[in-house]
Amino acid sequence: AAAAKKGAEAGAGGGEAAAAKPTSKLEAARAAATAQAGSPAAKKEPKGASASAATKPTRPAAKPERPKSAGAGAAGPTRRTFFLLTWFGVAWAAFIAGCSAAVLAGVRFLYPNVLEEPPSVFKVGPPDRFEEGNVYEQWKNEYGVWLVRNNGALYAIRSVCTHLGCTPNWLEAEQKFKCPCHGSGFRKTGVNFEGPAPRPLERYAIAIADDGQVQIDKSKKFQQELGQWTEENGAVIKVG
Repeated sequence: AAAAKKGAEAGAGGGEAAAAKPTSKLEAARAAATAQAGSPAAKKEPKGASASAATKPTRPAAKPERPKSAGAGAAGPTRRTFFLLTWFGVAWAAFIAGCSAAVLAGVRFLYPNVLEEPPSVFKVGPPDRFEEGNVYEQWKNEYGVWLVRNNGALYAIRSVCTHLGCTPNWLEAEQKFKCPCHGSGFRKTGVNFEGPAPRPLERYAIAIADDGQVQIDKSKKFQQELGQWTEENGAVIKVG
């Protein structure tokens, strides 16, 4: 039995010696792979671990959240602030404008109103320039006067209707003064004959000035119904 055990050990030793000495490159590569598989690092990793790790799908890493920009977060408040400032500016400007207008009105109130009115006394030229039967309207717009030569007399008629104060028009074809407001009609002498006018047109004072020109004085008015249309009062002058 002892001899058989020694023979077996000798056979095993012979086999290990034969294995330790590879006879070809292929056997040397196999021996290296076997030695690597028997190493401690290979024992720690179970078989198939690397294959499963390679085949197992990996979860993609979560993308880092992008930080919000300061401009995006502040867009709302900035817009609101802009509108608030705009309306505040408009309101303030309106307030300043109102105060300025009030101050100007107060200052203007301290000064008297000056109305540029034409003089009440004016001259119209020599009496021989006016022909018989004519109505002259050159001074109607500026002075509100018609100058009439009729039946050898020269007089100045005030161009204001005695009904409601409208301005009549001279109608040459009809030889009358006609009010456009309510239809009152006046003859060449100024006497009313149609429409609602209650009395004749008024006349202004007329005279021959020192320089020989016809002078009209609007500060003096004469009414026919009061018997004032006389040469003595200055309501008419006689011409040749």
